[in-house]
Amino acid sequence: MMEKLGLEGRWNLRRLADGSERPMAVPGDILSALLEAGEIPDPYYADNELGLQWIGAEDWEFRRDFTTSEAFLAHDRVFLDIEVLDTVAELRLNGELLGESRNMFRRFRADCKRLLKPGPNTLSVTIRSPEKAAAALAAALPYPIPASTYPVSSPHRNLLRKAQCMAGWDWGPCLMTGGLYDGVSLVAIDGPRVDYATTRMRRAGATWLVEVEVELDADAAGPVRLEASITGPRAPAATAARAASAVSAARASAPASPDLPAPLAREALLVEAPAGPSRHKLDLVVESPELWWPAGCGAQPLYELRVAAAPAASVHDSPAAASYDSAAARGHELTKRLGFRELRVVAEEDEAGRSMKFVANGREVFAKGANWIPADALPSRWTRGRIAGLLRSAVEANMNCLRVWGGGRYESDSFYELCDELGLLVWQDCMFSCALYPSSPDFLAEVEAEIRHQVRRLKDHPALGLWCGNNEALGAITWYEESKKSPARYIVDYDRLTEGVLGRVARELDPDRAWWPSSPSAGPNDFSDNWHSDGRGDMHYWAVWHEGKPFADYLEVRPRFCSEFGFQSLPSARTVASFAPDGERNVTSPAMEHHQRHPRGNTLIVETMLRYFRMPSGFRETLYLSEVQQALAIKTAVEYWRSLRPRCMGTLYWQLNDVWPVASWSSLEYDGGWKLLHYEARRFYDELLLALVLKDGAVRAVAVNDGRTAYAGRLGLALRRFDGSLVAEFSATADLAGEAATLLWEAPLSDLGLRPTEVFLEARLTATPAGPVSPEPAGGPGRERRATLFLTEPKKCALADPRLESRIVTLGGGAGAPAGLGVELIAAAPAFFVKLEAEGLAGRFEDSGFHLAAGERRFIRFLPATDLGAAGATAADLGAALRILHLRASYE
Repeated sequence: MMEKLGLEGRWNLRRLADGSERPMAVPGDILSALLEAGEIPDPYYADNELGLQWIGAEDWEFRRDFTTSEAFLAHDRVFLDIEVLDTVAELRLNGELLGESRNMFRRFRADCKRLLKPGPNTLSVTIRSPEKAAAALAAALPYPIPASTYPVSSPHRNLLRKAQCMAGWDWGPCLMTGGLYDGVSLVAIDGPRVDYATTRMRRAGATWLVEVEVELDADAAGPVRLEASITGPRAPAATAARAASAVSAARASAPASPDLPAPLAREALLVEAPAGPSRHKLDLVVESPELWWPAGCGAQPLYELRVAAAPAASVHDSPAAASYDSAAARGHELTKRLGFRELRVVAEEDEAGRSMKFVANGREVFAKGANWIPADALPSRWTRGRIAGLLRSAVEANMNCLRVWGGGRYESDSFYELCDELGLLVWQDCMFSCALYPSSPDFLAEVEAEIRHQVRRLKDHPALGLWCGNNEALGAITWYEESKKSPARYIVDYDRLTEGVLGRVARELDPDRAWWPSSPSAGPNDFSDNWHSDGRGDMHYWAVWHEGKPFADYLEVRPRFCSEFGFQSLPSARTVASFAPDGERNVTSPAMEHHQRHPRGNTLIVETMLRYFRMPSGFRETLYLSEVQQALAIKTAVEYWRSLRPRCMGTLYWQLNDVWPVASWSSLEYDGGWKLLHYEARRFYDELLLALVLKDGAVRAVAVNDGRTAYAGRLGLALRRFDGSLVAEFSATADLAGEAATLLWEAPLSDLGLRPTEVFLEARLTATPAGPVSPEPAGGPGRERRATLFLTEPKKCALADPRLESRIVTLGGGAGAPAGLGVELIAAAPAFFVKLEAEGLAGRFEDSGFHLAAGERRFIRFLPATDLGAAGATAADLGAALRILHLRASYE
């Protein structure tokens, strides 16, 4: 039998330097508690962060008083479980030392029954200064081990097993907080505990063999009954929520029934378990399960695995002597969700080098997505709701893959559960980034315990695509003076950590999932320069940003898989208002420069802006143009690289989200709002893409079809002056094969007749299914895609005033959309990069950053963050809040 006593809620936080106390919420962190108590200012406002660096230089104590009953203590054992303990800590129960921790990425678990007593108890956690702990480790090194630093940084962060970005990054603040995250509880059990339960699946036609490995921890040797079952499929949370009212109504008249249907497979086993840890296996057979697919390829059915362990009278008893439910009631149970799918990363030698692509259930999947960093710089805000909102926005932008970047953390269970539900493949970095790392026995032992826990925790998530050893730690050997002078020493360190521990353990515990040694990398046992070499494995391509090269430079590389590339924008006016005082709404103001962490960030943004656009007329226009050029940069890269399919099979831009309000590479702002890049991502990651590429003096129109449905495609192109008048028309037809890129039309610029400064190109693709439509998301049987292309830098073009007219309208529901408010737009002349804002209203427009043709009328729905009725918003409110920006309006 098992009982659980949650210890989340209110704790006390004591500053050891002066003995002062204040409340603290758990899960939560030190800095958030000080902020909630009113003792510090908002760390995200202006440059307040600089005045808060003392927090990471001090020691703190968390304390919680709680009561345990005699019945609770009558169980055989009682464990303290802490999912994430950040970072260097000592734990005491009723004044006695219970344990220590120095790794944020390992769970803390200790049998604490001997220190508990009936009635009141006190648990205290002392968090030591991470800055002082890192300094002490650095002083003890036999030789320096460098790491990259940023404008505000905490030194030696690479020596601590703590989220690396907490020490500051080129997009994030330095807030060296600490705390307890993701769950704290006392667990009382009788008999053995199921420490981990993991699976290995094999498919034979429609039959799946599920091998369940159970890791037990027993207090004494003896017979144990193990039982496992698989039930399902169960609807993901979003589907379940939609069905909740119907289920509730049905229950009133339906006969009583269990919450779960009968198991699809069940197995029981009697074993003689030794005292301490032991491993045991059960085999389950499931016939014809529904397959789990990445987003855009199919559904995401999830099945439930239940594993139970309970003491048995004798190993000679029949395994079926007790039912599954009775065994679970008397022992310890673990549940998790599974997805049935075959997922491989194919990295094979070919005529172009070495491929890299995901293959799901035999189908090649182009990975479309971005890089994920922690949801906030304050861990107290790592909530399921916040994470869910960001992940939903990723899926709404047609993404199917996210890379969990190695400078953050192994994410919460909620993150991976949501990715399973949404079909988001996860490229999982191990938590090492932009630094060199020690290879001392103590450090490697700590890392081995960490990765053994994380692989066993995460390996059964169907969304998990691969394990990657680090972010840029291989390339970092060439960055620092120390490693340049003595490369052999640091190469040995890298190999001992990456292959000697991380790779070895990942292959041992998760042999059916791909191991990728570093990002970027050409793959195992290949040390190619994947910042500049585009023929092997995954590439990081940063020449356009870091070197200030033009966007056309994206067309000079042909990566097999590009897992990092990006371009910054400034924040929106809404976000700027959240951190900059009224007098500092200027790109070079102290507040704006403090919220730009790249040393040359604003310079690169402005220089690029003046390369492509005319000088903006004001601050708001500058913010707007920075978003336009960010969207244009990433669109240029993604559309060209997608047009190279199957040579290129993945693009993950840097980055999806922000940890605080800042100028950065993200497509989602700190508050979850969509930048123009995110709207553009929804277009350039669409299953059916029309791409216009200007390269080597010629224009090409390419259709990219990631779906399985083949289409008959008809392309219409119009060369127009900037007043909208027609110069020439072109057309083409082609068969658009599934899972392929098709060249539709091309022509030299010189054949178009006029100077590139005088005209632009509009294109429209109509795609009609060539045969039966596959049962997959396809946007309707007949599909239309549009594209627009400047033939030179927009600043050289004499744009006409589009004379945009707008009015607020009420839009009816239908096709899954609720009734609500929207904007009707009409343009007299072409309007480029039209951005809609609702200043002061919570929500966003369903589209933005689009092209509006001359004479075109469009209705754009406003999507409120809350119900319009509850929020009290009216057409007058939206009209007063509406701000419309477009390219011609950005300059005088």
